[in-house]
Amino acid sequence: MSGDLLAIPTANTPGDRRRWGGLPGGSAALAVAGAARRHEGLTLVVTADPAAAAQLETELRFFLAGETEAVIPILHLPDWETLPYDLFSPHQDIVSERLRALSLLPHTRRGVLVAPATTLMKRLPPPAFIAGNSFRFAVGDRIDRDQLRRTLEQAGYRATDTVYEHGEFAVRGALIDVFPMGSDVPLRLDLFDDELESLRTFDPDSQRTIAKLPAIHLLPAREIPLDQSSIQHFQDAWHQRFEADPRTSPLYQDVSRGLAPGGIEYYLPLFFAHTATLFDYLPDRVLAFSSGDISAAAADFWREVGDRYREHGVDPSRPLVPPGELFLTDDQLFAGLNALARTELRADPLPDAVGRYNFPCRALPDIAVDARAREPLAKLEALLATNPGPTL
Repeated sequence: MSGDLLAIPTANTPGDRRRWGGLPGGSAALAVAGAARRHEGLTLVVTADPAAAAQLETELRFFLAGETEAVIPILHLPDWETLPYDLFSPHQDIVSERLRALSLLPHTRRGVLVAPATTLMKRLPPPAFIAGNSFRFAVGDRIDRDQLRRTLEQAGYRATDTVYEHGEFAVRGALIDVFPMGSDVPLRLDLFDDELESLRTFDPDSQRTIAKLPAIHLLPAREIPLDQSSIQHFQDAWHQRFEADPRTSPLYQDVSRGLAPGGIEYYLPLFFAHTATLFDYLPDRVLAFSSGDISAAAADFWREVGDRYREHGVDPSRPLVPPGELFLTDDQLFAGLNALARTELRADPLPDAVGRYNFPCRALPDIAVDARAREPLAKLEALLATNPGPTL
């Protein structure tokens, strides 16, 4: 079955809003896949929760199989998977995926991004931070080893003896190993004097070379800058905002030493004059879809943020940044979404009205296996016997 079988006009101008109904189960992903094939730009799909986003992304990869990456890449912007104001930070692999997506988004001419509404509500570093802290090295470049080490440290990479995780690097004579954010495998830079003689990906367990590369692109190691000017900005902002004594704050002391304490992401506004949102990263010609009750999900998340702010804002050594500086309100989220060409997806058929379209799709009947029955697969066999179309 082709996604073109479910081709109905989408919203096609900024601010235009339409509704598609009659899309139960995987038919919503099939319809979005068809729209993404026809759209010359980014297709953004906003879901009500992370589980729905993961399911929809899996379905889209199936329906776009053979086209993803080469023609219609599917970008993955994972949620932090931490609760608001948590005392620990996202896993490095999550940060890596996020930085990769954020670096690619502004230049994406075609592709699909699926994200839950709560992820869109989190404020981000400005795009200039990621662009300005990304570096490209090519075979034959002249590289000052000490300067490269300082560059990696300023970009947030950690010096280790052996590289195993994202955001680590190791210097051993003429060899420099680094595990870049956004990369699936670490890289090895082999220097001859001050010339980059070779670039190789390698297996961190066996240390064996996987492939040779002509060039590499290094992203910053985190969404928080820890170079000297950013640390000074953090310190100034702390003194302006909080009455807490910095001498009694482990978080303040860690940042002052260039360390990234757990939960530092919830102090993002102290490092920048202005933060950004995902809408600031989107390229031109964005076609947006929304699936599920994202309004209720956004309202619930905003209430949770407020509850946790009040609950965790009692430690004088760790004052909290107000919710409005870290997150979008639900009204701000919809202001951003409604400025795009957006189509709402609904499983149930919609009443006839301008801008509403229903697809000829039906939900599957109950075909659950009944382990106690004499014929456990009777319901499935009955469907296969009567269904005239192809079955996956």
